[in-house]
Amino acid sequence: MAELLKGIELVCSDESKADASELLNGKIVGLYFSAGWCPPCRQFTPKLKRFYEKVKAAGKNFEVIFVSRDRAAEDLVEYFDDHHGEWTYLEFGNPKIQELLEKYEVKTIPALRIIKPDGTVLVEDARTEVADKGADGALDLFESWEAFFEM
Repeated sequence: MAELLKGIELVCSDESKADASELLNGKIVGLYFSAGWCPPCRQFTPKLKRFYEKVKAAGKNFEVIFVSRDRAAEDLVEYFDDHHGEWTYLEFGNPKIQELLEKYEVKTIPALRIIKPDGTVLVEDARTEVADKGADGALDLFESWEAFFEM
């Protein structure tokens, strides 16, 4: 994943920017395709946030990148600031957003893909897995992903 986003800056939750290659190196990455105008997204985002917090609290190498489908930069930032976790996002209008939508064949939102370092998909429908198992079994679920993760 770090290679796929080489040269791309990600916006962090504190509004600083980070080089994607450095930030994502050696991490399991979740690409979260979502938007503030989408009711199912607003239902799933808090579940993903709780899952992320449990996994990070356990010291796991995990990062989420919000890939917004919002219609304006202000909408993206408002939705991110008010509802998302301590993860990162691609800036509104970044051409990489469309590239990721096509590469990972995202047709509907919310969608969560778990990606290996080489850019291949580890988990196609991580949204369902997080919704079903993430509340009580966050670490077990993440560790099942780790079992198939290769650096």
